[in-house]
Amino acid sequence: MDIYLTIEELATAAGLSAVRIERLVRVGLLDATEPGPRLFTAATAARLRRMLRLRRDLRVNLDGAAIIVDLVEQLEALERELSHRRGAA
Repeated sequence: MDIYLTIEELATAAGLSAVRIERLVRVGLLDATEPGPRLFTAATAARLRRMLRLRRDLRVNLDGAAIIVDLVEQLEALERELSHRRGAA
């Protein structure tokens, strides 16, 4: 079962305003469900937490943090695939 958050729930959990969350969606840094009311998956919430942690700990702006998170997620996916292929061999 997938867990979804409303924009208000995500904003509260992240310590941001709903307006700020909406802006992050508009500029493509966060994904919301389409169509219908804006809902966010647990994966999107985790992505936002990583981005905010990078901003807080390393003083990276959110655009840069999104790029870093994308690269880390791609690396993790490649590592999972490599591990899977090694296990299948």
